[in-house]
Amino acid sequence: MSIFRKPKYVTVQTKKSSIPDGLWVKCKGCNDTIYTRKLEENQKVCPKCEYHYPLKASERIKMVVDDKSFQEMDVNLKSVDPLGFVDSKPYKERIKQAEEKTKMNEAVVTGIAKIGGVKTALGVMDFSFMGGSMGAVVGEKLTRLIEKAARDKIPVIIFSTSGGARMQESTLSLMQMAKTSAALGRLSGKGLLYISVFTDPTTGGTTASFASLGDIIIAEPKALIGFAGPRVIKQTIQQELPSGFQKSEFLFDHGLVDIIVERKNIRNTLVNILQFTVK
Repeated sequence: MSIFRKPKYVTVQTKKSSIPDGLWVKCKGCNDTIYTRKLEENQKVCPKCEYHYPLKASERIKMVVDDKSFQEMDVNLKSVDPLGFVDSKPYKERIKQAEEKTKMNEAVVTGIAKIGGVKTALGVMDFSFMGGSMGAVVGEKLTRLIEKAARDKIPVIIFSTSGGARMQESTLSLMQMAKTSAALGRLSGKGLLYISVFTDPTTGGTTASFASLGDIIIAEPKALIGFAGPRVIKQTIQQELPSGFQKSEFLFDHGLVDIIVERKNIRNTLVNILQFTVK
C-alpha cells in the first residue's frame, strides 16, 4: 500500500556563506564582536572596552619609530641547543617551529631608530616566539643593544612581553638576568636614559631583571606583570591576594610603574620624554 511507502525527500542545496573567515573577532575583554579591520585600524585595541591585544614586534616598531628609520641589529643571531634538551619534543624542533610560525629568528628584535627625531636604541620582544622566553640569544641581543647605546651615548627603550626564562636553556637562560642588568648598570653610570615598557604579559626572569630597571617605567593598561603566577604565590604565602594583583593599575598604585599609557598615546609619550630629557 502506498501509505507505507517511504516519502520522497528533495535535496536542497544551500548556498555557502559569502562572509570570509577572519572578518570578525570576539573580544577577549568584553566578548563583543569586533570588525577585524576596525580592530587593526585601532592598533589592535578593542574600541569598546579598550582591551589591548598583543602586537608583533614588527607592528610595534612600525607604530613607535619615525618612518623608515629603524635599522635592525644582529639579524642572524639564532638559538642553538647546547644542552641537547628534550621534553615532549627536542628543543631544536621547537626553535624551528617557532621560526616557521613567526618568520623571526628570536623572541626579540633590536636596532637603532629615530623616535621624534631622537636617535634611540630600541628592543621589542614578541610573545609569539616561544612565549617571549628569554634565552641566551635574547640576552645577548639586548646586551649588545645596550652596550651600543652606551658607546653612542643614546637612550634605550625596551618593550617587554615574556613568560620568563627559557627552561630549555636552564642556567644559561638565568645568566641573562645578570648579564642584561650589568649592561644597564654601565649605561646608567654614563648618565644615559633607559625607558622600560611593560606589555601584557611580562613575567618571570624578564620582570626580575631588565624590565624593572628603567629610569622611567611605562605600562600598557591591564597588563599582567609579575614574577611567579598568582596561583603559585597564593599557595606559597597561604593568603588571599588583593583584587587586580599583578595588573598594571595595581603596580602603579604601589609604585612599581611610573605611568600607564594607552597604546594610541605611547608614541607621543615616548617622543615627549625623549625630547625633554635627551640633549
